[in-house]
Amino acid sequence: MAAQDQPKWEGKASAKLKVTKPEQVWPFLEDFFGLNKWFPTLTTCVPVEGISGQPGCVRYCAGFRTPVDNTNRRADQEVSNWTKQKLLSIDSKEMVFSYSIIDGNVGFNAYVSTVKVVPNEDGCEIEWRYEVEPVKDWKLEDLDFFISSVLFINK
Repeated sequence: MAAQDQPKWEGKASAKLKVTKPEQVWPFLEDFFGLNKWFPTLTTCVPVEGISGQPGCVRYCAGFRTPVDNTNRRADQEVSNWTKQKLLSIDSKEMVFSYSIIDGNVGFNAYVSTVKVVPNEDGCEIEWRYEVEPVKDWKLEDLDFFISSVLFINK
């Protein structure tokens, strides 16, 4: 069965940040071209088109590792992972944005994600929901781990 004939994968990752107020977290997230500021293992995040924070802008991200980087590759094959991501919507008052991956070499087709900062009594929580067509050579657990690891790098 082809990947597009299978149901989309859906998942959610979250990170609770104690004593960190939503207003302290949101500026990092709303800076769409500044993903590398809160995802330090990302080597490149540059604008491709548009103005950061405005729907329709596109960023190019590269240099990140995934849980399946060594799958089906020879030891001498070094591949730099990359994606182009488009900001679909953003609401600074609600502290939420959505984006899609429009191109890349990691096999994410029809990927759409929503990231939201939710206030709580101790600080805040970052919720990252996503859906994507099943990814070749991946399991849903791989994607869950990858998304969660991005959030936990910064705790």
